[in-house]
Amino acid sequence: MNLLRSEIGTSPIRARIVPYALLIALTVIQDSFEGPLRYWMYFAKMLVGAWCIFTVRDLVPEMRWAICWEAVLAGVLVFAIWVGLDPYYPKLELLFKAGEPWNPFKQFGADSSQGWFFVVVRTIGSALVVPPLEEVFYRSFLYRYFVRLEFTAMPFKQLHWLSLVVTSLLFGLAHYQWLAGFFCGLIYQALVIRKNRLGDAMTAHAITNFLLGCWIVWKGAWQFW
Repeated sequence: MNLLRSEIGTSPIRARIVPYALLIALTVIQDSFEGPLRYWMYFAKMLVGAWCIFTVRDLVPEMRWAICWEAVLAGVLVFAIWVGLDPYYPKLELLFKAGEPWNPFKQFGADSSQGWFFVVVRTIGSALVVPPLEEVFYRSFLYRYFVRLEFTAMPFKQLHWLSLVVTSLLFGLAHYQWLAGFFCGLIYQALVIRKNRLGDAMTAHAITNFLLGCWIVWKGAWQFW
């Protein structure tokens, strides 16, 4: 932990890139496995992600949870878009989504305790670990860095249309449901601009992912994972 902190502590850029890069690298490794190891790799990835958040918490001051009615509305809206758009456009396997969909009950047995364990791990991980790492990278760092190299001097409320579209598109392309991801990026960034802080977008992202996890288990819509 001290080694990672010392490596990124002198660079605002590294503090925002390294944790997300670790998340991506571990996702690629995770998806290269099949069977139970793939699920345990996800569990390990979430532990690493939580450790990264704890390590950089003082180095990334904008990574603070905040809540408002707009964040709740945005989270629910993105969830509705993610599910509602799904049948109507071709998906993109650019980075991930190789092999069998994530389905703990198929892997470990219907209604098994181990299956439920990994459902809970995925739901909590996607709601509490993934949002801070992704929002810091896309909505805080990348959006502002495309406008100013000294990105920390750019206020969150500043609107830059080209950066808004480009970063939202990149966020979308990093997901199997790329079109929903694009709209997701637009909505979360608009929330950051409106509130002039990052925490509301983190909350909206968490709400979206939690609702999506509940939907997946309820409907058996494992393609979303």
